[in-house]
Amino acid sequence: MPSTSTTKTDYSVLVRFLVEPFLEASDTLSVDCEANASGKVWIRLAFSGTDKGRVFGRGGRTIQAIRTVLEMAGKAANQSVYLEIFNENGGADKPPHRPRKPPQKRRR
Repeated sequence: MPSTSTTKTDYSVLVRFLVEPFLEASDTLSVDCEANASGKVWIRLAFSGTDKGRVFGRGGRTIQAIRTVLEMAGKAANQSVYLEIFNENGGADKPPHRPRKPPQKRRR
């Protein structure tokens, strides 16, 4: 099993590679990785609140794609990867929940 410091560096680089293109100011990005002996890796991101919409994407598609890439990278290393996003104040941030409207019936 890879050491914690190597794992941290690899995931940090991958996350920066995936997220930085969406940020106006890439220096606001903060990445923290924590791995344990059982193969679980927690990745915590924080960035400027003005870039939140760009990182999450329309309907959360962009952040879901980033999570999928991280999940696949973790599977390749026999690890479970969890991504958490925090706002500037340190609180956890979640994508906005938008209830779906039921499909409208078409008139004939």
